[in-house]
Amino acid sequence: MHFARLLRAAGLRVGPDRVIDCVQALEIAASVQFPMTREDWYWTMSAVLLSKQEHRPIFDQAFRVFWRDPKLTEKMMSLLLPKAHGRAAKPEQQQSQRLTDALYSQKKPEELQSEAKEFEARLTFSSREVLSRMDFDTMSAAELSQAKQMLAHLRLPLPVIKTRRFQVHPAGFRIDLRKTLKESLREGGDVIPLVRSAPAELHPPLVVLCDISGSMNPYSRMFLHFLHAITNDRDRVTVFVFGTRLTNITRALRHRDVDVAMAKVAEAIQDWSGGTRIGHSLREFNWRWSRRVLGQNACVLLVSDGLDREAGEGLGEEMERLAKSCRYLVWLNPLLRYDKFEARPAGVRAMLPHVDLFLPVHNLKSLVDLARTLNGPLTRNSQEKRAWR
Repeated sequence: MHFARLLRAAGLRVGPDRVIDCVQALEIAASVQFPMTREDWYWTMSAVLLSKQEHRPIFDQAFRVFWRDPKLTEKMMSLLLPKAHGRAAKPEQQQSQRLTDALYSQKKPEELQSEAKEFEARLTFSSREVLSRMDFDTMSAAELSQAKQMLAHLRLPLPVIKTRRFQVHPAGFRIDLRKTLKESLREGGDVIPLVRSAPAELHPPLVVLCDISGSMNPYSRMFLHFLHAITNDRDRVTVFVFGTRLTNITRALRHRDVDVAMAKVAEAIQDWSGGTRIGHSLREFNWRWSRRVLGQNACVLLVSDGLDREAGEGLGEEMERLAKSCRYLVWLNPLLRYDKFEARPAGVRAMLPHVDLFLPVHNLKSLVDLARTLNGPLTRNSQEKRAWR
Protein backbone atom coordinates (compact mmCIF):
# COMPACT_ATOMS: atom_id res chain seq x y z
CA MET A 1 0.00 0.00 0.00
CA HIS A 2 2.82 2.43 0.79
CA PHE A 3 4.54 1.58 -2.50
CA ALA A 4 1.29 2.21 -4.40
CA ARG A 5 0.93 5.58 -2.66
CA LEU A 6 4.47 6.45 -3.75
CA LEU A 7 3.64 5.60 -7.37
CA ARG A 8 0.43 7.62 -7.16
CA ALA A 9 2.31 10.63 -5.78
CA ALA A 10 4.82 10.32 -8.63
CA GLY A 11 2.03 10.67 -11.20
CA LEU A 12 1.03 7.06 -12.01
CA ARG A 13 -2.64 6.12 -11.99
CA VAL A 14 -2.72 3.43 -9.33
CA GLY A 15 -6.10 3.01 -7.67
CA PRO A 16 -7.25 0.76 -4.80
CA ASP A 17 -8.47 -1.87 -7.28
CA ARG A 18 -4.96 -2.32 -8.64
CA VAL A 19 -3.52 -2.54 -5.14
CA ILE A 20 -5.94 -5.38 -4.30
CA ASP A 21 -5.14 -7.13 -7.60
CA CYS A 22 -1.42 -6.74 -6.89
CA VAL A 23 -1.75 -8.37 -3.46
CA GLN A 24 -3.75 -11.26 -4.94
CA ALA A 25 -1.21 -11.67 -7.76
CA LEU A 26 1.64 -11.85 -5.25
CA GLU A 27 -0.25 -14.50 -3.26
CA ILE A 28 -0.82 -16.60 -6.39
CA ALA A 29 2.81 -16.25 -7.45
CA ALA A 30 3.97 -17.23 -3.95
CA SER A 31 1.81 -20.36 -4.04
CA VAL A 32 3.44 -21.42 -7.31
CA GLN A 33 7.02 -20.58 -6.36
CA PHE A 34 8.18 -20.12 -2.77
CA PRO A 35 10.29 -18.33 -1.77
CA MET A 36 9.88 -15.58 -4.36
CA THR A 37 12.93 -13.74 -5.62
CA ARG A 38 13.27 -10.01 -6.09
CA GLU A 39 12.83 -10.46 -9.87
CA ASP A 40 9.55 -12.34 -9.30
CA TRP A 41 8.26 -9.48 -7.19
CA TYR A 42 9.25 -6.94 -9.84
CA TRP A 43 7.54 -8.62 -12.79
CA THR A 44 4.44 -9.55 -10.82
CA MET A 45 3.89 -6.01 -9.52
CA SER A 46 4.75 -4.31 -12.82
CA ALA A 47 2.30 -6.53 -14.71
CA VAL A 48 -0.55 -5.33 -12.49
CA LEU A 49 0.37 -1.74 -11.59
CA LEU A 50 1.60 -0.51 -14.99
CA SER A 51 -0.75 0.40 -17.81
CA LYS A 52 1.62 2.33 -20.12
CA GLN A 53 5.12 1.48 -21.24
CA GLU A 54 6.32 5.08 -20.74
CA HIS A 55 5.67 4.75 -16.98
CA ARG A 56 8.15 1.90 -16.62
CA PRO A 57 11.24 4.13 -15.99
CA ILE A 58 9.52 5.77 -13.01
CA PHE A 59 8.33 2.38 -11.75
CA ASP A 60 11.86 0.94 -12.04
CA GLN A 61 13.37 3.82 -10.08
CA ALA A 62 10.68 3.65 -7.39
CA PHE A 63 11.03 -0.13 -7.05
CA ARG A 64 14.82 0.05 -6.79
CA VAL A 65 14.85 2.89 -4.24
CA PHE A 66 11.81 1.95 -2.14
CA TRP A 67 12.35 -1.75 -1.54
CA ARG A 68 16.07 -2.19 -1.05
CA ASP A 69 18.42 0.78 -0.79
CA PRO A 70 20.72 1.14 2.25
CA LYS A 71 21.63 4.76 1.33
CA LEU A 72 18.21 6.13 0.49
CA THR A 73 18.70 9.52 2.15
CA GLU A 74 22.05 10.19 0.48
CA LYS A 75 20.66 9.42 -2.98
CA MET A 76 17.59 11.60 -2.49
CA MET A 77 19.71 14.54 -1.40
CA SER A 78 22.07 14.10 -4.38
CA LEU A 79 19.10 14.19 -6.76
CA LEU A 80 18.42 17.81 -5.79
CA LEU A 81 21.75 18.97 -7.21
CA PRO A 82 21.62 20.36 -10.79
CA LYS A 83 23.18 18.04 -13.32
CA ALA A 84 23.91 18.18 -17.05
CA HIS A 85 23.04 14.98 -18.93
CA GLY A 86 24.38 13.91 -22.30
CA ARG A 87 22.66 11.77 -24.88
CA ALA A 88 24.33 8.59 -23.63
CA ALA A 89 23.44 9.05 -19.97
CA LYS A 90 22.86 5.97 -17.89
CA PRO A 91 19.29 5.19 -16.78
CA GLU A 92 20.13 5.58 -13.11
CA GLN A 93 21.32 9.16 -13.74
CA GLN A 94 18.01 10.24 -15.25
CA GLN A 95 16.13 10.14 -11.98
CA SER A 96 12.64 11.63 -12.13
CA GLN A 97 12.20 14.79 -10.06
CA ARG A 98 8.59 13.79 -9.38
CA LEU A 99 9.78 10.57 -7.75
CA THR A 100 12.17 12.55 -5.54
CA ASP A 101 9.36 14.85 -4.42
CA ALA A 102 7.12 11.85 -3.76
CA LEU A 103 9.79 10.17 -1.65
CA TYR A 104 10.22 13.30 0.45
CA SER A 105 6.47 13.52 1.00
CA GLN A 106 6.51 9.98 2.43
CA LYS A 107 8.98 10.95 5.15
CA LYS A 108 7.95 12.25 8.53
CA PRO A 109 8.58 15.87 9.53
CA GLU A 110 10.96 14.92 12.33
CA GLU A 111 13.08 12.93 9.84
CA LEU A 112 13.35 15.95 7.55
CA GLN A 113 14.20 18.42 10.32
CA SER A 114 17.91 17.62 10.49
CA GLU A 115 18.23 17.57 6.70
CA ALA A 116 16.41 20.90 6.40
CA LYS A 117 18.96 22.56 8.69
CA GLU A 118 21.81 21.41 6.49
CA PHE A 119 20.25 22.61 3.23
CA GLU A 120 18.37 25.59 4.60
CA ALA A 121 20.58 28.18 2.92
CA ARG A 122 20.35 26.58 -0.52
CA LEU A 123 16.81 25.22 -0.65
CA THR A 124 14.83 28.19 0.64
CA PHE A 125 11.82 29.03 -1.56
CA SER A 126 11.22 32.65 -2.51
CA SER A 127 7.78 34.17 -2.47
CA ARG A 128 5.75 34.10 -5.66
CA GLU A 129 6.32 37.78 -6.39
CA VAL A 130 10.08 37.65 -5.83
CA LEU A 131 10.40 34.43 -7.81
CA SER A 132 8.54 35.88 -10.80
CA ARG A 133 11.10 38.71 -11.05
CA MET A 134 14.18 36.54 -10.50
CA ASP A 135 16.43 35.81 -13.45
CA PHE A 136 16.49 32.18 -14.59
CA ASP A 137 20.28 32.23 -14.60
CA THR A 138 20.47 33.09 -10.87
CA MET A 139 17.88 30.60 -9.56
CA SER A 140 18.84 27.72 -7.32
CA ALA A 141 17.74 24.14 -7.94
CA ALA A 142 14.73 24.47 -5.63
CA GLU A 143 13.68 27.78 -7.19
CA LEU A 144 13.98 26.31 -10.68
CA SER A 145 11.70 23.45 -9.64
CA GLN A 146 9.10 25.87 -8.33
CA ALA A 147 9.41 28.03 -11.45
CA LYS A 148 8.74 25.00 -13.65
CA GLN A 149 5.53 24.33 -11.73
CA MET A 150 4.44 27.93 -12.32
CA LEU A 151 5.30 27.67 -16.02
CA ALA A 152 2.99 24.66 -16.36
CA HIS A 153 0.00 26.94 -15.65
CA LEU A 154 0.95 29.78 -18.01
CA ARG A 155 -0.87 30.17 -21.31
CA LEU A 156 -0.16 32.18 -24.43
CA PRO A 157 -3.42 33.58 -25.87
CA LEU A 158 -3.42 34.92 -29.40
CA PRO A 159 -6.20 37.14 -30.80
CA VAL A 160 -8.56 35.32 -33.13
CA ILE A 161 -8.61 36.20 -36.82
CA LYS A 162 -11.46 36.01 -39.33
CA THR A 163 -11.13 33.45 -42.12
CA ARG A 164 -12.72 33.24 -45.55
CA ARG A 165 -14.89 30.31 -44.49
CA PHE A 166 -18.37 30.99 -43.15
CA GLN A 167 -20.20 29.24 -40.34
CA VAL A 168 -23.74 29.43 -38.99
CA HIS A 169 -24.18 32.40 -36.67
CA PRO A 170 -27.51 33.83 -35.39
CA ALA A 171 -26.26 37.42 -35.79
CA GLY A 172 -24.57 36.91 -39.15
CA PHE A 173 -24.90 39.44 -41.95
CA ARG A 174 -24.99 36.85 -44.74
CA ILE A 175 -27.81 34.41 -45.59
CA ASP A 176 -26.72 30.84 -46.16
CA LEU A 177 -28.92 29.79 -49.12
CA ARG A 178 -28.08 26.10 -49.00
CA LYS A 179 -28.92 25.65 -45.33
CA THR A 180 -31.93 27.94 -45.67
CA LEU A 181 -33.43 25.71 -48.38
CA LYS A 182 -32.62 22.63 -46.35
CA GLU A 183 -34.46 24.04 -43.34
CA SER A 184 -37.46 24.98 -45.49
CA LEU A 185 -37.88 21.35 -46.60
CA ARG A 186 -38.63 20.36 -43.03
CA GLU A 187 -41.77 22.54 -43.09
CA GLY A 188 -42.82 21.45 -46.56
CA GLY A 189 -41.82 24.74 -48.14
CA ASP A 190 -44.59 26.75 -46.46
CA VAL A 191 -42.23 28.50 -44.03
CA ILE A 192 -38.72 29.53 -45.07
CA PRO A 193 -36.58 30.29 -42.00
CA LEU A 194 -33.53 32.35 -42.80
CA VAL A 195 -30.22 30.82 -41.73
CA ARG A 196 -27.49 33.43 -41.31
CA SER A 197 -23.76 32.94 -41.35
CA ALA A 198 -20.64 34.91 -40.42
CA PRO A 199 -16.91 34.47 -41.08
CA ALA A 200 -15.37 31.77 -38.91
CA GLU A 201 -12.85 32.90 -36.28
CA LEU A 202 -9.88 30.86 -35.07
CA HIS A 203 -6.50 31.32 -33.47
CA PRO A 204 -3.60 31.70 -35.92
CA PRO A 205 -0.81 29.09 -35.95
CA LEU A 206 2.13 29.66 -33.62
CA VAL A 207 5.69 28.84 -34.74
CA VAL A 208 8.57 29.04 -32.24
CA LEU A 209 12.26 29.10 -33.14
CA CYS A 210 14.33 28.67 -29.96
CA ASP A 211 18.09 29.10 -29.68
CA ILE A 212 19.75 26.33 -27.60
CA SER A 213 23.37 27.47 -27.84
CA GLY A 214 25.67 27.69 -24.84
CA SER A 215 24.87 31.33 -24.07
CA MET A 216 21.12 30.58 -24.12
CA ASN A 217 21.27 27.38 -22.05
CA PRO A 218 19.66 28.57 -18.75
CA TYR A 219 16.87 30.37 -20.60
CA SER A 220 16.11 27.86 -23.35
CA ARG A 221 15.60 25.03 -20.83
CA MET A 222 12.97 27.00 -18.93
CA PHE A 223 11.36 28.26 -22.13
CA LEU A 224 10.95 24.66 -23.31
CA HIS A 225 8.85 23.93 -20.22
CA PHE A 226 6.72 26.94 -21.13
CA LEU A 227 6.38 25.62 -24.70
CA HIS A 228 5.34 22.20 -23.38
CA ALA A 229 2.41 23.80 -21.56
CA ILE A 230 1.43 25.77 -24.68
CA THR A 231 1.70 22.77 -27.02
CA ASN A 232 -0.60 20.68 -24.82
CA ASP A 233 -3.06 23.57 -24.33
CA ARG A 234 -3.80 24.49 -27.95
CA ASP A 235 -3.41 23.09 -31.45
CA ARG A 236 -1.36 24.29 -34.43
CA VAL A 237 1.81 24.96 -32.42
CA THR A 238 5.14 24.08 -34.09
CA VAL A 239 8.43 24.28 -32.18
CA PHE A 240 11.94 24.26 -33.64
CA VAL A 241 15.27 24.51 -31.82
CA PHE A 242 18.55 25.47 -33.41
CA GLY A 243 22.21 25.75 -32.51
CA THR A 244 24.39 24.65 -35.36
CA ARG A 245 21.44 22.87 -37.02
CA LEU A 246 17.64 23.01 -37.05
CA THR A 247 15.59 20.37 -35.20
CA ASN A 248 11.81 19.96 -35.09
CA ILE A 249 10.70 18.91 -31.57
CA THR A 250 6.94 19.43 -31.93
CA ARG A 251 6.08 15.75 -31.71
CA ALA A 252 8.22 15.26 -28.60
CA LEU A 253 6.58 18.19 -26.77
CA ARG A 254 3.06 16.88 -27.40
CA HIS A 255 3.49 14.20 -24.75
CA ARG A 256 1.38 14.99 -21.68
CA ASP A 257 4.06 13.97 -19.19
CA VAL A 258 6.59 16.79 -18.98
CA ASP A 259 9.40 14.46 -17.83
CA VAL A 260 8.89 12.10 -20.76
CA ALA A 261 8.58 15.03 -23.16
CA MET A 262 11.86 16.60 -22.01
CA ALA A 263 13.61 13.23 -22.23
CA LYS A 264 12.47 12.84 -25.84
CA VAL A 265 13.57 16.40 -26.61
CA ALA A 266 17.04 15.66 -25.20
CA GLU A 267 17.28 12.55 -27.39
CA ALA A 268 16.28 14.46 -30.53
CA ILE A 269 18.71 17.38 -30.04
CA GLN A 270 22.32 16.75 -31.02
CA ASP A 271 23.78 20.27 -30.75
CA TRP A 272 22.70 21.39 -27.28
CA SER A 273 24.91 24.06 -25.66
CA GLY A 274 27.14 24.33 -28.70
CA GLY A 275 27.78 27.11 -31.20
CA THR A 276 25.20 29.29 -32.95
CA ARG A 277 24.55 29.50 -36.68
CA ILE A 278 21.41 31.61 -36.81
CA GLY A 279 21.64 32.46 -40.51
CA HIS A 280 22.17 28.83 -41.55
CA SER A 281 19.30 27.62 -39.35
CA LEU A 282 16.88 30.27 -40.64
CA ARG A 283 17.86 29.44 -44.21
CA GLU A 284 17.02 25.78 -43.60
CA PHE A 285 13.70 26.76 -42.03
CA ASN A 286 12.76 29.06 -44.91
CA TRP A 287 13.54 26.44 -47.54
CA ARG A 288 12.16 23.32 -45.84
CA TRP A 289 9.45 24.36 -43.41
CA SER A 290 8.08 27.85 -44.09
CA ARG A 291 5.45 26.80 -46.63
CA ARG A 292 4.27 23.98 -44.35
CA VAL A 293 3.81 25.86 -41.09
CA LEU A 294 3.58 29.60 -41.92
CA GLY A 295 0.18 29.53 -43.59
CA GLN A 296 -3.02 31.18 -42.34
CA ASN A 297 -1.38 34.25 -40.79
CA ALA A 298 1.02 32.43 -38.49
CA CYS A 299 2.83 34.19 -35.65
CA VAL A 300 6.56 33.51 -35.21
CA LEU A 301 8.42 33.72 -31.89
CA LEU A 302 12.20 33.89 -32.25
CA VAL A 303 14.02 33.19 -28.97
CA SER A 304 17.70 34.08 -29.28
CA ASP A 305 20.35 36.46 -27.98
CA GLY A 306 21.48 37.30 -31.54
CA LEU A 307 25.11 36.27 -30.94
CA ASP A 308 25.89 34.56 -34.25
CA ARG A 309 29.10 32.61 -34.80
CA GLU A 310 29.12 33.58 -38.48
CA ALA A 311 28.97 37.34 -37.67
CA GLY A 312 25.54 37.76 -39.27
CA GLU A 313 26.54 36.51 -42.73
CA GLY A 314 23.35 36.15 -44.78
CA LEU A 315 21.24 36.68 -41.67
CA GLY A 316 19.54 39.87 -42.87
CA GLU A 317 18.20 38.24 -46.05
CA GLU A 318 16.82 35.23 -44.18
CA MET A 319 15.19 37.43 -41.53
CA GLU A 320 13.58 39.55 -44.25
CA ARG A 321 12.15 36.46 -45.92
CA LEU A 322 10.90 35.10 -42.60
CA ALA A 323 9.23 38.42 -41.73
CA LYS A 324 7.44 38.56 -45.09
CA SER A 325 6.15 34.98 -44.69
CA CYS A 326 4.37 35.45 -41.35
CA ARG A 327 1.74 37.73 -39.85
CA TYR A 328 4.20 39.24 -37.36
CA LEU A 329 7.61 38.34 -36.05
CA VAL A 330 8.37 38.65 -32.31
CA TRP A 331 11.98 38.51 -31.10
CA LEU A 332 12.54 37.45 -27.47
CA ASN A 333 16.05 38.30 -26.28
CA PRO A 334 17.29 37.68 -22.70
CA LEU A 335 19.98 40.36 -23.15
CA LEU A 336 17.27 43.00 -23.32
CA ARG A 337 16.96 42.80 -19.53
CA TYR A 338 19.99 45.08 -19.27
CA ASP A 339 19.17 48.80 -19.33
CA LYS A 340 22.32 49.63 -21.29
CA PHE A 341 21.75 47.06 -24.02
CA GLU A 342 22.93 48.26 -27.43
CA ALA A 343 22.66 46.62 -30.85
CA ARG A 344 26.42 46.32 -31.39
CA PRO A 345 26.87 42.66 -32.50
CA ALA A 346 26.57 42.12 -36.24
CA GLY A 347 23.87 39.48 -35.80
CA VAL A 348 21.70 41.79 -33.72
CA ARG A 349 22.03 44.64 -36.23
CA ALA A 350 21.07 42.30 -39.08
CA MET A 351 17.99 40.91 -37.31
CA LEU A 352 16.54 43.99 -35.64
CA PRO A 353 15.17 45.87 -38.69
CA HIS A 354 12.89 42.94 -39.61
CA VAL A 355 11.14 42.21 -36.30
CA ASP A 356 7.77 43.65 -35.30
CA LEU A 357 8.22 43.33 -31.54
CA PHE A 358 11.37 43.18 -29.43
CA LEU A 359 10.83 41.88 -25.87
CA PRO A 360 12.97 40.44 -23.04
CA VAL A 361 12.58 36.84 -21.86
CA HIS A 362 14.61 36.13 -18.72
CA ASN A 363 12.11 35.50 -15.89
CA LEU A 364 8.51 34.52 -15.21
CA LYS A 365 7.27 38.10 -15.29
CA SER A 366 8.61 38.57 -18.83
CA LEU A 367 6.62 35.52 -19.99
CA VAL A 368 3.46 36.89 -18.37
CA ASP A 369 4.04 40.24 -20.09
CA LEU A 370 4.55 38.40 -23.38
CA ALA A 371 1.14 36.74 -23.03
CA ARG A 372 -0.51 40.09 -22.31
CA THR A 373 1.21 41.74 -25.28
CA LEU A 374 0.27 39.02 -27.76
CA ASN A 375 -3.30 39.04 -26.51
CA GLY A 376 -3.71 42.60 -27.80
CA PRO A 377 -3.75 43.87 -31.39
CA LEU A 378 -0.42 43.76 -33.20
CA THR A 379 0.48 45.38 -36.50
CA ARG A 380 3.51 45.34 -38.75
CA ASN A 381 4.18 49.04 -38.01
CA SER A 382 4.45 48.78 -34.23
CA GLN A 383 5.96 51.60 -32.19
CA GLU A 384 8.67 49.33 -30.81
CA LYS A 385 9.91 48.54 -34.31
CA ARG A 386 10.09 52.19 -35.34
CA ALA A 387 11.88 53.12 -32.10
CA TRP A 388 14.57 50.44 -32.50
CA ARG A 389 15.07 51.36 -36.15
